[in-house]
Amino acid sequence: MVIFFSSFSAQRFRKTSYLCAMFAEIQQPIAAELERYTRLFRSALQADNELLAAALTHLTRKLGKMMRPTLVLLCAREGGAITDEVLHAAAGLEMLHTASLVHDDVVDESAMRRGQRSVNALFDNKAAVLVGDFITSKALTEVSLTHHLEVVQRMALLGQTLADGELLQLNNTHSTVFSEDAYYQVIQKKTAALFETCAFAGALLGGADGATVQRLQHFARLVGLCFQLRDDIFDFDESLNVGKPKGNDLQEGKLTLPVIYALNSSANARYHHLAMRVRALEASRLEIQELVDFTLQSGGIAYAESEMQRLAAEARAHLADLRDPSVARSLHLYLDYVLHRTL
Repeated sequence: MVIFFSSFSAQRFRKTSYLCAMFAEIQQPIAAELERYTRLFRSALQADNELLAAALTHLTRKLGKMMRPTLVLLCAREGGAITDEVLHAAAGLEMLHTASLVHDDVVDESAMRRGQRSVNALFDNKAAVLVGDFITSKALTEVSLTHHLEVVQRMALLGQTLADGELLQLNNTHSTVFSEDAYYQVIQKKTAALFETCAFAGALLGGADGATVQRLQHFARLVGLCFQLRDDIFDFDESLNVGKPKGNDLQEGKLTLPVIYALNSSANARYHHLAMRVRALEASRLEIQELVDFTLQSGGIAYAESEMQRLAAEARAHLADLRDPSVARSLHLYLDYVLHRTL
């Protein structure tokens, strides 16, 4: 059987292959430790309860690129040592992230996650909430095995921050103001804080000095902001293989930076009215498409791209004079991957 690809599909395939190779290069300095981490993560997320076991198996079937554990381990390598305590921290942070996604899918009524059915779609909302609670508890168990009070405290604070970010986002749906500051507050809490905590835990447990811990934290926070901006840009290009259709954020009532910029650049009351209907979850599919088209025509994507590049330049400055050249290279590539990823 002969399969014909369009030039666009071939180009996307080449880019995806290139990015996969890039991430393998990023992980090269910590490849052996990542294998140990994967075994630890999967063995920790097991249960005797039949329903819970099925949900956990479903969740751990696809571990993705392991971006956050990779960041923990690279920062620990810069400190000097990837110990068992570092692996427990990486597992705990990834579990907390996983639990937050399970709960987010319930809140957003999402049916897909990482290219497969979400837990709430596969089972139901009640089961999904309880599965998320179980994973949160396991996350706390893992981080307690670091035997480092400051790491445990940061993990506890992170859980509060993630919930606060979700509530801020919900509260913004009632606002008549389209604020970039409010947007950045949400993504700092929902996304960047997790990246920042990964760098903190890895560097501290790895033995880095205080100044290096601070620099790696700042780098990771900026990477997290770039990561979310890239994710929000995906929402306007259905050709990308990201597991969600174009306009999905708008369908869920979320106004991201591209839309906010477009709205603040125009005095047209029609689009402001549409945006409020989106926030109220009253907009039709045609109205959402109209707002998507308006955002594209108003330069919203270009503006978000420029903001992402600005933050990336700031992030790179924090990587100067790292001790380990292989870590410095991997972290530069890590940022490049975030900026150019297609999934």
